[in-house]
Amino acid sequence: MFFKNLQIYTLAAPLALSAAQLAEKLAAKAFQPGSSVELQRIGWISPRDDDSLVHEVGGQFLLALRAEKKLLPNAVINQVTRARAQEVEEKQGYKPGRREMRELKDAVTNELLPRAFPVQRDTRVWIDPAAGRIVVDSGTSTKGDEAVQLLNECVEQLGARPWQTALSPVSAMTAWLAADEAPEGFTIDQDTELRASTQSKATVRYMRHALETDDVRRHIEAGKQCTRLALTWMERISFVLTETLAIKRVTPLDVLTEQEDDAGNEGERFDSDFALMAGELGRLLSRLAIAMGDMNIGS
Repeated sequence: MFFKNLQIYTLAAPLALSAAQLAEKLAAKAFQPGSSVELQRIGWISPRDDDSLVHEVGGQFLLALRAEKKLLPNAVINQVTRARAQEVEEKQGYKPGRREMRELKDAVTNELLPRAFPVQRDTRVWIDPAAGRIVVDSGTSTKGDEAVQLLNECVEQLGARPWQTALSPVSAMTAWLAADEAPEGFTIDQDTELRASTQSKATVRYMRHALETDDVRRHIEAGKQCTRLALTWMERISFVLTETLAIKRVTPLDVLTEQEDDAGNEGERFDSDFALMAGELGRLLSRLAIAMGDMNIGS
């Protein structure tokens, strides 16, 4: 259940909707399979394979977004388009112009779409209404923005936007490395990346390697800044903070996995796991927000 990668967004104000009210608004953008001539579709699905678009546990909301895209490689479209263009040239005695080529390509695409194979991708979204926080389980901001944009379309005046902090993540991480001291509750792990801000973009990476304070400081004094930093919070969760404020490689440690309750049915375990994740990640994000100079992302 633990989200592996976090794209974080904040709301202008705490979300004042119940799970049922939010589900009603999401219904306008519920997922429907695309037609034979549609290249892609996107919409909300039930996160628990039941009738509800919002699953609530302890005041925390879980959503799921489904994107369906037809597999139609450009190489195939271009190959068929060239063949059609050759037929046109032989028939009319001269090569098709740019406009005619565009029309040919559009016609080929529409012809091939019904035979294209649809591929579906599901993305989970966690909303903490009281904290005014949205977290998308994705390694890329593109997929996170996709989910939040659809949320903004469904809920008027939601005002969801990417998380911003008073301190830039690069400045904060560089300062922590230079001082060889992480914020309270956090420890610095063995993975980091330092990159020069000059045109050369010279980069030094440490992977599962003890960070030598003197070496790191020399790189910083030479003008490099930290763009990725592995941290552990309270010996409970390890993760990598990036220069874009994304959190990657989220891993619950033994102290948390030992708390997982194997008793009960599948539904009870799902709810227990979600509650554990929301509680732990909620506290982590709130403490990280304070360390980054943002007092508005949670308490």
